[in-house]
Amino acid sequence: MLVQKLRLQRGWSQQQLAEFAGLSTRTVQRIENGQAASPETLKSLAAVFEVDFARLLADSPAPDATIHDNAAPSASPERIPDMNSAATLSDREEREALRHVRALRRLYGHAARFGVVIVILAIINALQGPGAPWWVLWVILGWGIGLTFHAVRVLGRGHFLGPQWEKRQVERRLGRSLDASPPR
Repeated sequence: MLVQKLRLQRGWSQQQLAEFAGLSTRTVQRIENGQAASPETLKSLAAVFEVDFARLLADSPAPDATIHDNAAPSASPERIPDMNSAATLSDREEREALRHVRALRRLYGHAARFGVVIVILAIINALQGPGAPWWVLWVILGWGIGLTFHAVRVLGRGHFLGPQWEKRQVERRLGRSLDASPPR
């Protein structure tokens, strides 16, 4: 999550970070989703962000650990933080805010795909002639229900998809600026 936080503080997109670090965009996406990164990758990122390599290494999960959006991060016994510390509370809030923003971004992508596909299907349906049944309405109904459930799941907890939007969403979720240090 530190990589994503540092990227958002600078207002960079994942693609920009990948270009600056000499990595693929997919590698940046995997790291931000909680997958382990190689030491070489972390060194490249540390150089780009101008931070200590050890700081990124400490935030990186173990090579066999994978963090999914719906699962709690697994910590090895030596990395379990003190649950009473203010820093831990702030870290958990940041992780939750970042997860929420990723879920929101996926929802917007889902809605965009829905709109494009429905328009294409409606045109195909209309080209079949005036007497043809409007089967596209069934597609709209079925997919629309799925999109509605997706929206309720994401928005039930709390605009457009660039890095500045992402940063604003995280800051709104945290109730503070990412640039400022967390309250102690």
